[in-house]
Amino acid sequence: MTLRVALSMLLLTLLTGCVSGGSSGPLSSGQGREAARQAYVQLGLGYLQQGLTERAKVPLQQALALDARDPAAHAALALVFQREDEPALAESHYRKALAATPGDPRLRNNYGSFLYARGQYDAALKMFRQASADTLYPERSRVFENLGLTAIRLGERDQAREYLEKALKLNRQQPQALLEMAELSYEDRHYVPARDFYDRFSQLSDANARSLLLGSRLANVFEERSTATDLGLQLQRLYPGTPEYQQYLSEQ
Repeated sequence: MTLRVALSMLLLTLLTGCVSGGSSGPLSSGQGREAARQAYVQLGLGYLQQGLTERAKVPLQQALALDARDPAAHAALALVFQREDEPALAESHYRKALAATPGDPRLRNNYGSFLYARGQYDAALKMFRQASADTLYPERSRVFENLGLTAIRLGERDQAREYLEKALKLNRQQPQALLEMAELSYEDRHYVPARDFYDRFSQLSDANARSLLLGSRLANVFEERSTATDLGLQLQRLYPGTPEYQQYLSEQ
């Protein structure tokens, strides 16, 4: 059964299940309209997860036809337009969603990520800080990871370290936070903790251009010449046109 069929069946089930009897339609009651709205949002999110952004808009618009202020529908449309590189429309829907649910940490984290991608780091930091205030949010570690990344962009390295350390206290298995901590430690010439963070990252994630460059640097620090050479060859083979490879060449 495809996701589309499953979600369509969910919508049908919710609608028919809300019929109270007689000739009343499923949307004639508040309960029926709420069930339909939720099902439309889930259908839209299902399309979005499949990368079908144009199809996702249809059920999300139907959800808004039932409730023009529905924050879930606006938040989903914000993600749709973000995926389609329509920043003005994404911004509009993020703001509408926040107006309806200003305390939603997931929404603030998503909006902060949108602002971060747009290079609006001060505004992103504000959103992430507000999201981090909810101590019961189950993905709070990701929020602190985002705070750390944003602080790095703003040149606040000490603050970034605090945020990343908090992220790893909440969840030790965050590859991005581990790589950032490895980079910061290496730059501060704290090579032993840098190596520890790097090794933990390597256990959780595939290599990328940044990690290969850092790995070769650490291997040189610890005089592991064959490892440094091997990582350099991987960097050349997998990421030959990247700034990391050019930096690697300049250091040889």
